[in-house]
Amino acid sequence: MATKIRLQRHGRKGYAFYQIVVADSRAPRDGKFIERIGSYNPNTNPATVDLNFERALYWLQTGAEPTATAHNILKHQGVCYKNHLLGGVKKGAFDEAAAEAKFQAWLTAKQAETQKIKDGYRDAKKADTKARLDAEKEINKAKAEAVAKKKAEIAAAAAEKAAEEAAAKAAQEAAAEKPAEAPATENKAE
Repeated sequence: MATKIRLQRHGRKGYAFYQIVVADSRAPRDGKFIERIGSYNPNTNPATVDLNFERALYWLQTGAEPTATAHNILKHQGVCYKNHLLGGVKKGAFDEAAAEAKFQAWLTAKQAETQKIKDGYRDAKKADTKARLDAEKEINKAKAEAVAKKKAEIAAAAAEKAAEEAAAKAAQEAAAEKPAEAPATENKAE
């Protein structure tokens, strides 16, 4: 029986996630499988892969052929590299301790690279949040200045109106006093 390591689609429309399974090559994509060895969620940033490393390595060594996407996932997780190193041990190119040392060095470098990418995403998200906050502060500052200017104009108009009313009232009082004095002077003159 020819076995394949492939992805089974799950999830809803527009939000798919996948199970990594070992299945007979003649079985339908989402049909019967032999063993589930992991999951792959491309919706997260970076994509989340949960893989049973030992079982994936076992199936590669027993001859299961991964599909193109499954091969990329296994390669990214280091299963293909470990299989390659174990093949070198079988051929006598180096011993198992050297193979394990090479794999651990590769794994450390890969984890550092992945962490750097995650830190880059986190820093970019922080920078974006800070930029949006600064832009919002500028907009709020401009709105506050416009409101303060409008209030100052209203206050100035109210003060001007009060001054005009006071001047008009003073003029009325002055006008009211002048006619009272004018008849009094006319009576004295007669």
